[in-house]
Amino acid sequence: MKPLISALAALSIATVQVAAAAAAERTVSIVLVHGAFVDGSGWKDTYDILSKAGYEVLVVQHPTITLRDDVVETERVIAKAKHPVILVGHSYGGMVITEAGDNPRVRSLVYFAAFAPDAGESVSTLAEAPVPAGEHKAPLVAEGNYLVVDREKFPTSFAADVDPATTRFMGAAQLPWGLQAVQTKVDRVAWKTKPTYYMVTSEDHMIPPTAQRTMAKRSGAKVAELKSSHAVMLSHPREVAAFIRSADTSAAH
Repeated sequence: MKPLISALAALSIATVQVAAAAAAERTVSIVLVHGAFVDGSGWKDTYDILSKAGYEVLVVQHPTITLRDDVVETERVIAKAKHPVILVGHSYGGMVITEAGDNPRVRSLVYFAAFAPDAGESVSTLAEAPVPAGEHKAPLVAEGNYLVVDREKFPTSFAADVDPATTRFMGAAQLPWGLQAVQTKVDRVAWKTKPTYYMVTSEDHMIPPTAQRTMAKRSGAKVAELKSSHAVMLSHPREVAAFIRSADTSAAH
């Protein structure tokens, strides 16, 4: 029995060593940037999956009050990363990574159901495009110098494929979106010089899928499409993590 126990112990140690070696092989860091109305906690499942795969994963907690401040906060987190960065943005986070991605430490950009602006564009100008029949824009409500999603419509508009109890709380706990974040135009466009990836969410009721496809195409991105609501990181974290990993060209997955 002792030889068997010793063999099993040795196998267990070897497995741990192999896993540790695999983790050590990850030579890029991943920085996750949330969108409007929510905070970085929405990335938790994606964070867990990528961390277990051996990546250093950092989550930006930006206030979404002004675009400039959100870019500065994102670049502060980029500076903390141990390795070159895959910069990931969801929704309004796409505005942020388009500018912050110009940072020389950023290797590639990954957009999820996100705005991918060109120079001189803001969320406001992008939102002026007409919505095709059968598609939807976010049901926004003005509150002074901020915007929020209509609380009653939040569950079906933001995350129709997520547990309603969760989305009702998200609607009640929204971060207000500052007009300086919405109206400020981008002047640095990282997707023009960095490898870019874009996941379109075909059941999105916040940013019309047609608009997503248009932005993805002009950015020259590698595009994937998923039948998902806007809150794709909540409803499909495995697919989100896998798409982010596809942007890691440093080693075999």
